[in-house]
Amino acid sequence: METTVTILGFLAVFPAGVALADDGCFSPMADWQPRDAVARLAEESGWTVRRIKIDDGCYEIDGRDAEGRRIEVTVHPATLQVIEFEYEDEDDEDDGRPRRDREGGDDD
Repeated sequence: METTVTILGFLAVFPAGVALADDGCFSPMADWQPRDAVARLAEESGWTVRRIKIDDGCYEIDGRDAEGRRIEVTVHPATLQVIEFEYEDEDDEDDGRPRRDREGGDDD
């Protein structure tokens, strides 16, 4: 009976621990680099920054690469190491401006 309780307790805690390990950057804010350092990293990498935000304890850069493709880059706040780099689909972009179809008219 005691073994069953121990196993159930382990199973109840273990999945949460795994999820926490995979989410975010978890670094004390006292160790974080300033937002200006993130902007310099982007500039040195040839990226144009649209927005820098904090997501899951990481810095996240939304912008464009040197070729003009939309990017989303996740950066560790203390080390400024790039954790994830993604190219975004242009179809996902919603900047509030009306879209133009190939003939030049507004999309409905």
